[in-house]
Amino acid sequence: MMDLTEAKAAARKAAFARRKVAFEMACKAQAGYLSEILAGHRGVALAGYMPIRTEIDPLAAMEESAAHGPVGVPVIQGAGQALKFARWEPDCDLVEGPFKAMVPATLQYFEPEILIVPLVAFDRSGGRLGYGGGFYDRSLEGLRTKRATLAIGFAFAAQEAENLPLEATDQPLDMIVTERGIITV
Repeated sequence: MMDLTEAKAAARKAAFARRKVAFEMACKAQAGYLSEILAGHRGVALAGYMPIRTEIDPLAAMEESAAHGPVGVPVIQGAGQALKFARWEPDCDLVEGPFKAMVPATLQYFEPEILIVPLVAFDRSGGRLGYGGGFYDRSLEGLRTKRATLAIGFAFAAQEAENLPLEATDQPLDMIVTERGIITV
């Protein structure tokens, strides 16, 4: 019988393969549904992410939101720690951060109320499989102890999975947005 660590590794491997195919076939208008959701939250502090590798790209939706309120991106502080979120604006100066994700050159931290969360795989009940570092789980847990925090998983529809191997520390998503639609949990 496979233990949880092995099950998560196998699920990630399969999801990365599906995501790679979806990324290669993707059109430029990937963030249309994400923009639609964020339009209903204009002015609320949110954090997206700078896409790496084959992640779906949220930048168009983030740019639209930046005209109405603060938008940030995650900055990794170190292993075992929660993320901090630095204010981002379209065309701001960026530098390479950990894992080759770009971060603003000037770090002005704030606490978002909405997180656009990258992922490797998701299920329809709000389960999320990330990269395995626990950064978003720790961050969501900390933010949610202070106030309601909306976690929006953003992924290609092909990243959907059934029976994800999850554990008690995995923070649930409130909704999932794909290039094909919106899944409310």
